[in-house]
Amino acid sequence: MKELQHKPLFSIITVTWNAASVIVPTLESVSRQTWTNYEYLVIDGASTDATLDLARESRIATMRLFSEPDKGLYDAMNKGIHRAQGDYLIFLNAGDAFASDTVLARLAELCAARPGVVYGQTQLVDATRTVVGQRHLTAPKHLDAQSFKHGMLVCHQAFVARRDLVPDYDLSYRFSADYDWCIKVLQKSTANAYAGDEPIISFLTDGLTDKHHSESLKERYKIMCHYYGTLPTMLRHIGFLARHLMRRLCTKR
Repeated sequence: MKELQHKPLFSIITVTWNAASVIVPTLESVSRQTWTNYEYLVIDGASTDATLDLARESRIATMRLFSEPDKGLYDAMNKGIHRAQGDYLIFLNAGDAFASDTVLARLAELCAARPGVVYGQTQLVDATRTVVGQRHLTAPKHLDAQSFKHGMLVCHQAFVARRDLVPDYDLSYRFSADYDWCIKVLQKSTANAYAGDEPIISFLTDGLTDKHHSESLKERYKIMCHYYGTLPTMLRHIGFLARHLMRRLCTKR
């Protein structure tokens, strides 16, 4: 990799609560990164299992570990924002991981031009860390605030935001505050950079949103109506339903 004049500092934020069964791959993927100009914040919600021990045993030199009760996932993520010192924020949930050891190095090259957002593709993995497919929504090569009227085209973990642009997460949303947050960031960003077709994130398929899928969809619909209008959102959802039914038909074949 070419020598960069500006070496961006990444703040990688992992929110945990009793995550001992899934956190090790996350810790290992951070520790293996070839780009070492990062801080690693573990924001724990007062776990009672081995989560904290596993985090400490990883011996990631730049780790800062905080453990205290919180009001849920997005409250903990706000605590991460307030404690972060980096140029760019990456939210890497417990169980998720960087898709390769060179992801941060790839992102660093793109961050040299100071885009508001750097983003990329996401692959899905199961509990054995086997890749089971690609995310059904593909990150586009051009991204702006209007892109998200078609849904959350970029997985939150693959959405790397410049810290000076980020707001707090809106705690009135329990399951889709990340969707609202990404739109707000994109509204402020004048330039965004695509990290290419190779996935940058491995997403564990049994996360919080998967377990509360219907509630999450209802919140996303409300957010879409707020930003993009109720009637256009209703019409687009007819198209979403048609595509969903077509995918199910193709799967059965």
